[in-house]
Amino acid sequence: MGSRIKVLVVDDSIVFREAIMRGISQDRQIEVVAGAEDPFIARDKILKYEPDVMICDVEMPRMNGIEFIRRLLPQYPLPVIVVSGRSNAVFEALDAGAVDFIPKPEEKTALAMKHFIEELLLKIKMTVGAKVVEQKELTGAELPPDMIFPEGRIIAMGASTGGTEAIYQILKLLPAGIPGIVITQHIPPVFSAMFAKRLNAQTGLEVKEAASGDVIRKGSVLLAPGDRHMRIRKSGKDYITEVFEAEKVNGHCPSVDVLFDSVAREADRKAVGIILTGMGYDGARGLLSMRRKGARTIGQDERTSVVYGMPKVAYDLGAVERQTALQAIPKVLAEMLLE
Repeated sequence: MGSRIKVLVVDDSIVFREAIMRGISQDRQIEVVAGAEDPFIARDKILKYEPDVMICDVEMPRMNGIEFIRRLLPQYPLPVIVVSGRSNAVFEALDAGAVDFIPKPEEKTALAMKHFIEELLLKIKMTVGAKVVEQKELTGAELPPDMIFPEGRIIAMGASTGGTEAIYQILKLLPAGIPGIVITQHIPPVFSAMFAKRLNAQTGLEVKEAASGDVIRKGSVLLAPGDRHMRIRKSGKDYITEVFEAEKVNGHCPSVDVLFDSVAREADRKAVGIILTGMGYDGARGLLSMRRKGARTIGQDERTSVVYGMPKVAYDLGAVERQTALQAIPKVLAEMLLE
C-alpha cells in the first residue's frame, strides 16, 4: 500500500457517489481510485486498481450490496464500509463480512453532508488494514443450557469496529441462566435499537436497548443507546442502569470507559469485563480499573479481532487477565464466573 489510502466508491446514485468521491478526496491521505454504479463494474475496478478500502451501498441494480460482499470477500478480502439508510440490511451486510457501516444523512443539507463525510473519513482511516474475518467459521462450544451461576454477578462488554458480529458470536453460545450483561458498542443512534432487537431474535437471551432504571437480571442483555452513555449502580441486591446525555469520552458516546468505570466502582470483584475488537483505546483504562478492583477480565485476541486496537491497548496496560480467541470467550467466561 502506498502513502495514500486507495478507495473505491460503489453506489448506483451518481449524485451521491460523486458527492462521496468529491468529499473524501479533499483529504490528502485519501486517493479515490474509482467509482462504480453496480457490483459488476466494481469487480472489474477492484481487479484494476486494487483498492485498500471499498465503500458500498446496499440497494443497487443487478446485485445488491449484501450479495456482492458475500461473493466478493472470499476471493478479494478487502475492508468494506457499508453506506445505507435506516435498515436492518446493514447488519446483514456486516454478517456477510463488511467491516463497518455508516448511515446515509437523513437531511439533504450541506451541514449534514459535511458531518457524514467527516465520519466516513474517520471510518476509512480506522478500517484500512483491518482483517476481513470469516466470522461464521468461528464456532465455539455452546454452554450447557442448565448451567447454574452464582447470584450477584454481572458481565460488562465493550466493542467498536467489528463488534456487532463479535457480540452476536458470544451471546448465541450463552445459556439463559447467565448473569446479566451490559454492553457498550460504538454504534449510531437508532441502529442500537435495531441491533438489540436482532440479538433478541437470534439468541436465547432477552436483549433490549437500555433505559434508565432497567434492572440487570440473569439471562438479560442491556445495550447502550447509540447516542447516550450508560453506567450501572447498585440498588439493594440489584444492579440497575443509568442512561444519560453527556460529552463524548475518548471520542465516543456511548463510551466503554464510562460503563467499565461504573462496573469497577459498583460491582468490583463480582464482575467480569470483556473487551472486544475495535479501533482506538476506549475501554482499556476502564477495564484496568475493573481488574484492580478484583474483577475478572477477558480480551479478544489479535487473530480473531477485525481491528486489534482496543484489546491491544487493554492488554498492554495489564488490564487483560485472559486473552483468547473469540469463539473461546463463552467458555472462559463461564469458568471465571464459576471459580
